[in-house]
Amino acid sequence: MAKQKTATRQAGKRNGNTGKRYSRPSKNRIGSFLLVIQALVSLVFMGVVFLLDMLPANYLALAAMVLFFLWCLAFMSQALRKKRGVTGKIYSLLLICVLIYGAYHIMETNNMIAKITSGGLKKDTMLVAVLADDPAETLEDAAGYKFGVQFEKDAQNMQTAIADIQEQLGLDIDMEEYASVEEQGESLINGDVQAIIYDSSYTNLLEEAVPDYSSKIRIIYEHEIETALNMGGSGEDDSLITEPFAVYISGIDVYGDERDAAQARESERSDVNIIAVVNPETRQILLVTTPRDYFVPIPGISGGMSDKLTHAGLYGVDASMNTLGALYETDINYYVKVNFTALMEVVDILGGLDVYSEYAFTTGWESGHEMEVVEGWNSFNGEEALAFCRERHNLADGDNQRGKNQQAVITAMLKKVLSPTMLLKASSIINQVGQGVETNISQPQINAVVKDQLSTGASWTIQSVAAKGIDATDYPYSASSTEVYVMYPDQSSVDEIISLINTVENGGMLESGEQLN
Repeated sequence: MAKQKTATRQAGKRNGNTGKRYSRPSKNRIGSFLLVIQALVSLVFMGVVFLLDMLPANYLALAAMVLFFLWCLAFMSQALRKKRGVTGKIYSLLLICVLIYGAYHIMETNNMIAKITSGGLKKDTMLVAVLADDPAETLEDAAGYKFGVQFEKDAQNMQTAIADIQEQLGLDIDMEEYASVEEQGESLINGDVQAIIYDSSYTNLLEEAVPDYSSKIRIIYEHEIETALNMGGSGEDDSLITEPFAVYISGIDVYGDERDAAQARESERSDVNIIAVVNPETRQILLVTTPRDYFVPIPGISGGMSDKLTHAGLYGVDASMNTLGALYETDINYYVKVNFTALMEVVDILGGLDVYSEYAFTTGWESGHEMEVVEGWNSFNGEEALAFCRERHNLADGDNQRGKNQQAVITAMLKKVLSPTMLLKASSIINQVGQGVETNISQPQINAVVKDQLSTGASWTIQSVAAKGIDATDYPYSASSTEVYVMYPDQSSVDEIISLINTVENGGMLESGEQLN
């Protein structure tokens, strides 16, 4: 019997059986489990990419083939007996982690796109201000005060705010009516009233009329009002790749976190006012820059009186779009609002820009970054590109040339963005700069544009033009008691721009333009 057991053990050794015959199957079960998980995670990853809907079918097919190839590599490495597939298991585990992280990142990007494309609402914030040394800490403390009000501008919002204040206090407030926001501010500072009610967007106007206004007052009440914007435009997902359209590009003079400040709102003065007229059939883009001080009526707001273009933003982005649309006799249905931080981040993500400058100049401290700009080509990072866009004091043609410089930066950005390499990073770019960007272009429309450009790789032609004007001083609608610098439109310049817009929208070819790719 003993001899039989010894013979059996010896036979086992010859056959490679050491008595641990169940250890390898156990390890194989781990490998098999990882392969199953890798396959499932790969499917989830492809599902997330598919739902993002930015890649054309050929790119999706390529991604699926790559993931299948990577799974096959994991399978083959684990099937090898050498080192019992340990390398394959580590490889598979790492790949699973990468795919999970990638899927999560794509979902976050999808959420961010949804956030920045949630435009279409105008948000106004009504305030009650008292003097900085006033004992009132809350609205209830000011129940017996006399409130300065005005109904010449934003009458509906003023009525809404008054109704809310009276409801909270449970009484009718004592009011003194004034002809303008500036008179309201002066009456508060002079002690004629103890409190004033006004729209937060008029803070800049009050600061212009009353020196050091913000340091002399304190806010004790805020009431946010949301109004739906109806700007027309096609609701079709593919409209931006089949029909001509115009986009209002608004550059807001704030940095990232400043938009979250107590008095920040959707209605803001715009430093950059550019219209991008796009024809997706002829692959042409016309950039039109209008100086911020252009003296023009604000349709539906100013009653025919002229105002600075930048003041139109006080009444909402739709007011700026309607003002420019009336000036150039075209429909502007879409907008993109970008703050300074977002611009810098986009440029840095793109790896910097090569920008052509018509003149050599030095940017001052007001631009945010002091540097030397040479005539010709300059390589800029985000901070430098922003300074180039903001500088006007050291330019012979001031705001006119600043507008041209802004167009040069946008052109340089489009050159990079339209390349397939950068388009594949579109989701990452959007995810990183989403906090500083807002648009009413829908998510499916953005997806369709990216997908179309990746699929066709089409070359685009871009032409830039800037409106000209005559320097002057006048009394704008939004600050009718104060004489300020304005720019009277040069009608011949406006007519030229109207003609160029009609050419692009009607499918004609621009006489001159620069190839983007």
